[in-house]
Amino acid sequence: MLRHRPRSPLAVAVALTLAGGLAATGLLSASVARLEADKLTLSFEQRADVRATAIQHGLDEAVEVLVMLNQFHAAVQPVTRAQFHHFTQPLLARYPFIQAFNYHRLVPHAERAEMEAQLAAVRPGTVITEMRGATRTPAPQRERYSVVDYLEPMVGNEAAFGLNVGQNRMLMDTLARAAERGAPAATGLLSLAQDTRPNTGYEVIMPVYRPGADLSSGAARQAAVVGDTAVIIRAAVLVDKILTASKLREGGIDLWVYAGAAADPARLVYATPGVTSAPRAQTTTRLASWLGTHARSRYERTVTVAGQSWHVVATSAVRPLLPERIGSLSCLIGGLLCTLLVSAFVHTLVRRSRRVQALVDERTADLKLSNARLLDDVGARARTEQALQHSEQRFRQLVSMSSDWYWEQDAELRFVNITGGIGEKGGVAPEHLIGRTRWETVEGMAESAWGRAHIATLMAREPFDNLEYATRDQYGELRWFCVNGQPVFDQIGTFVGYRGTGTDITARKLTEQRIQHVAQHDALTGLPNRSLLQDRLAQAVAYSAHTAHAVWVMLIDLDRFKFVNDSMGHRAGDVLLMTIAARLRSALRDSDTVARLSGDEFVVILAERDGETLSADIVQRLMDAVAQPVMLGTKEFFVTCSIGVSVFPTDGAGTDTLIEHADIAMYRAKKLGRNNFQFYTPAMNEEAMERVRIESALRSALERNEFVLHYQPQVDLTSGRIKGMEALIRWQHPELGVVAPSRFISVAEETGLIVPIGAWVMRTACAQTRRWQEAGLGTLRVAVNLSARQFGSSTLLADIGNVLDETGLDPACLDIELTESLFMTDVTSAVELLHGMKALGVKLSIDDFGTGYSSLSYLSRFPIDVLKIDRSFVADIARDASDAAIVASIIALAHNLKLSVIAEGVETAEQLDYLRRHGCDEMQGYHFSRPLAADDFEQLLRQRACLPAAAEARVPVSVAA
Repeated sequence: MLRHRPRSPLAVAVALTLAGGLAATGLLSASVARLEADKLTLSFEQRADVRATAIQHGLDEAVEVLVMLNQFHAAVQPVTRAQFHHFTQPLLARYPFIQAFNYHRLVPHAERAEMEAQLAAVRPGTVITEMRGATRTPAPQRERYSVVDYLEPMVGNEAAFGLNVGQNRMLMDTLARAAERGAPAATGLLSLAQDTRPNTGYEVIMPVYRPGADLSSGAARQAAVVGDTAVIIRAAVLVDKILTASKLREGGIDLWVYAGAAADPARLVYATPGVTSAPRAQTTTRLASWLGTHARSRYERTVTVAGQSWHVVATSAVRPLLPERIGSLSCLIGGLLCTLLVSAFVHTLVRRSRRVQALVDERTADLKLSNARLLDDVGARARTEQALQHSEQRFRQLVSMSSDWYWEQDAELRFVNITGGIGEKGGVAPEHLIGRTRWETVEGMAESAWGRAHIATLMAREPFDNLEYATRDQYGELRWFCVNGQPVFDQIGTFVGYRGTGTDITARKLTEQRIQHVAQHDALTGLPNRSLLQDRLAQAVAYSAHTAHAVWVMLIDLDRFKFVNDSMGHRAGDVLLMTIAARLRSALRDSDTVARLSGDEFVVILAERDGETLSADIVQRLMDAVAQPVMLGTKEFFVTCSIGVSVFPTDGAGTDTLIEHADIAMYRAKKLGRNNFQFYTPAMNEEAMERVRIESALRSALERNEFVLHYQPQVDLTSGRIKGMEALIRWQHPELGVVAPSRFISVAEETGLIVPIGAWVMRTACAQTRRWQEAGLGTLRVAVNLSARQFGSSTLLADIGNVLDETGLDPACLDIELTESLFMTDVTSAVELLHGMKALGVKLSIDDFGTGYSSLSYLSRFPIDVLKIDRSFVADIARDASDAAIVASIIALAHNLKLSVIAEGVETAEQLDYLRRHGCDEMQGYHFSRPLAADDFEQLLRQRACLPAAAEARVPVSVAA
């Protein structure tokens, strides 16, 4: 008699296994949960800090705008309303969060009537008013008023014009604080006269002092205040614009900004839309903190700008548990499943032996039942043998054709049976085909040549192979099928239909189309390549010859594309090319052709149509499309292009000739300064040949000593004496004569010859300056221009040091001139290189200042000594108030930054007088002397030529020829 085994060992084994598995699972899940929480918290703090930093930078930028406005008031005395308007309009367009620019003028009561008359002249009926609650009333008599005199823009801010803010204690305290510190100061939240809502904005104020007043102390500055400039800003709009411009409004973070150092709900100025107030900091248990199960993360930061504190609070948005805890939940669920499976396995091993005998008995009974069924099947098998033989013959044919599905047609060639999953594989429902012929289901088959040939084959009762055709599936997608078929006859030879197979060959057809597309299209941009371009151009020329319509061929070359590749890498270059290709396609008609010729060159083919005339506006539209800003990584690039246009049949008949002429016209556009377009003319061929001659002659010009230097004096406007000179290259070719720099400098830049030429200029100029110094002609300095190629050279610092060592020139006597565009593209590298040059002891100048696109914030980072005002500003300072204001602002800006100023292109006494009145340090121009050869310049030095003093005659003492 069998005895049952005790159950306690089974229960103990299962319990131990289950307990150990649960403990390991819990520990692992808790550890993973902690790691997930730490990762989420770190990510949140980084993104929140980015937003707080963006807000601080935006507030700093608002203060910088006020400083510019205040410096304008300090530099131009007095500032008229028109000048105030012209100066502030670009700032209002650039900074939309600014409500208004104000100039508060301090007016004693004795001048009130005169002041109100001036206000009424601007806006009739205006008198000095004050705020009484939310109502404006005429101001009572007071000893002194602080009146909103200048206001931009006037539209929308009329309520503030003429307002006396002298009774606003917050504004007056802020003004006093700004005068005491000598720096801008910001108010707290205040109610604006032009806004009915309370506490919607704040002002940043900077005093305007009486000209010539003592500003050495806080008390002296407060005594010298005659008014102040102010920027009125809606705080909520400012924060919203900062976040929008930085693309930081989204991201699963709720943000609150308070005007003050604490999160005071009464001083809330901005909150994430849909959220009212920041939640209080949560308290969590030690276990919840370790596991990271608290619901939301919190970040706080206080920034101070212009003496005003701003408190930023950020919390993470409520997040669903599952996406953030997928790792820990997976560990928990997996661990539980594994624990249960192992426990079940242990339990099964113990009980398995008990089930073996029961299974043996069950199998024995099944075998007896199977033997009885087998006897019944023997009779049924004989009855199905004949049907199996017929089926075997039919399916042997189908299997031999190795298809995806099978089909059968009757004697009328209508489908009667389709098997093998045509609905899943071919996208066509069998019900759509049953009872219909093939040409009834394939649109246009019966009328096509291949369809009629196939029907003739069927009527002849012949087999067919590899019939390929295209049709639409039930979803409207184009499908390609390949079918094979054989006729079927009964036992007496009567035709009963067709049987065959079908295969979906859509993937193969698409592959063939892709191969053909790749062979004729550019792999990067998807545009037609040179091969397809030739074909399209030949078609366009043939069409034009037939219809007498013109065909334009435009060759487009991107300006400074090599710089993008060199500075940002080829990946950024590829992104730029794809972006430009997309813009060109979207700017043209579908019938026009855009192709990539090579590198950064594109070709556009435009053909006139009936009722459509080609014009230069189309070319300008393409240039405008290319010139839109492009984001490459985190940097914004502005790329321009040069376009050459040739016209059929005017400029040639052959496709290669048209492209060649467009290429010549494109190079003409580049020569004219890039970012323009030119139509081909026969004269351009001559220019192209001249360029080849110049390039050939230029390669041997250094060896043949054909270059000479001319020197233009730089004159101190205080003493009138020559302080230095700028070295300018000239080319004296034995056959071409004197070649102007405009004809060969661009060629030298493109070919790289500018590097040895620039080195020769620097060495020659330094050596000549040293000889003049040794001859006792004064401690002169020489200015040498540095090209983009030289600035990008890895040996630049070593080359400059070698020149100074070889010539013995004091480094302080060498002034290296650079244009803004040289170092604005990669500021970090440029700053490092400029500091390396300063370490050599040389002086650095920014040439043509004001014509580039540099930021004033960057200017303070560059170790610059001199700003050179471009001649385009100097030319009209006696006639154009805007140019005069710009020149005065540049001088004031440079002096505030401890920089010297040299004005270029001074040609008249009026220009000279204006520069002297506004404190310009030096001048350079034909009014004193044109560039001179070395011998003539030495003669000028020996005669001690100088400018007369400001009160003397206006004609300079000079021997300039």
